[in-house]
This record gives sequence, structure tokens and C-alpha cells, in this order.
Amino acid sequence: MNTDIITSAAKSTLAGDMPFPQIVAQLIEAGVEFYHVDYLALQKTFYSGAGAVVTTPIPYENLPAVAADFDTLSLRANILDSQQNNQPYRDFSIRAMQAGAQGYFAFLRGQRVTYFGRQGDQHTEWFPGAKP
Repeated sequence: MNTDIITSAAKSTLAGDMPFPQIVAQLIEAGVEFYHVDYLALQKTFYSGAGAVVTTPIPYENLPAVAADFDTLSLRANILDSQQNNQPYRDFSIRAMQAGAQGYFAFLRGQRVTYFGRQGDQHTEWFPGAKP
């Protein structure tokens, strides 16, 4: 995997410099198959199909605690707001945590994201234009 591209894409996500489809394209180019966002550890871990791993921090300050209960409706509204209005990633993260998402896996080849809560709840959202 190309660590420089991954690190750059991670920083662009945090800064809101580039839209999600461009980030995904860069990560695929860098050899990323999927990544895990961990809101409890405040880090992202990127994985290749060959077992390589790159971890980057989520250095946002003053984030809320992850809610105990998973609120799928609030999470879906948050996702839609990001897709339609290019909501900043910090705002997306805050709202996801308030909706009870402790993290998610973004499967780039599978074109979907699976969010999960503290009690094992989960919700899978397809990339825009992708089909189950």
C-alpha cells in the first residue's frame, strides 16, 4: 500500500478538502481494500487485501461520547446530509457518535459502509449509485 497517498487522503477527509468519491478513488489507487473508523480510539485503520495495515489518527477535539443506543434514523439522515450537502467530516462524525455509531467499516470494493453500535447494532449503507 502507498502510505503517502493514504495519509494524504486521511488528512483531506479530516480537513474537508475533497469529496468522498475522490477520497475513495485515491484509497483504491493506494491499494486499500477497506478501512475501519474507530470513534472510541479516534483512529482510522486502512487494510489491503494482502494484509498490509496503515493507521492514522482522528485528532478532533471535544467530540461527544458515543451514545449508548443506536439510532438508525438519525444515522441515515446524517449520511444523506453528507451525500447531498457535503457536510464536513467533523460534523458527520459528531452526528454519527450522537446516533450511537462507535465506528464503521468502509468496504471500497464492496461499495458499502457498515456502521455499528455499542450493543452490536449495525446498519449497512451502499455507496451512492451502488446496488446490493
